[in-house]
Amino acid sequence: MFDNLFQPSHLIVILVIALLIFGPRKLPELGKGLGEGLRGFKQGIKGDPEATITKSEAPKTEPASEVK
Repeated sequence: MFDNLFQPSHLIVILVIALLIFGPRKLPELGKGLGEGLRGFKQGIKGDPEATITKSEAPKTEPASEVK
């Protein structure tokens, strides 16, 4: 049933539909978010609590003062 699911023509159609729905500017952000989510999931499965800290949970640092 799913033998011929991921043929190149199918993947191109899926990419075109995603491009039409999200637009060319939003698509890279969605890919980045998906990659970070998968990476966090894999690290969570491994049981590494330090590696699962996201950027929003990281300690805030003071911005460098501007030089005039």
